[in-house]
Amino acid sequence: MRDPHQIIKTLRVTEKGSSQGAKDNQYTLAVTQDANKIEIQQAVEKLFKVTVLRVNTLNVHGKVKMTRGRVSKQTDWKKAIVTLKAGDKIELA
Repeated sequence: MRDPHQIIKTLRVTEKGSSQGAKDNQYTLAVTQDANKIEIQQAVEKLFKVTVLRVNTLNVHGKVKMTRGRVSKQTDWKKAIVTLKAGDKIELA
């Protein structure tokens, strides 16, 4: 297994993600594009000491932007929505 710090890039904190965390016990992570659901589950359990029930993943395509007349593209990234067991929590401190 790879190092969990290589798999999980950041914990995404958004308004929608905060409501999901409070209501459904789900957290949104940015992960490496070649990580699969099993690797993500093991990395979250090891890093945050929680029990993961389900992992949903999706590939987010970067937006095409126009800057000073030039077209540029933001990078693609992979999003993982992790559902935790009731009572478990990831501290956002």
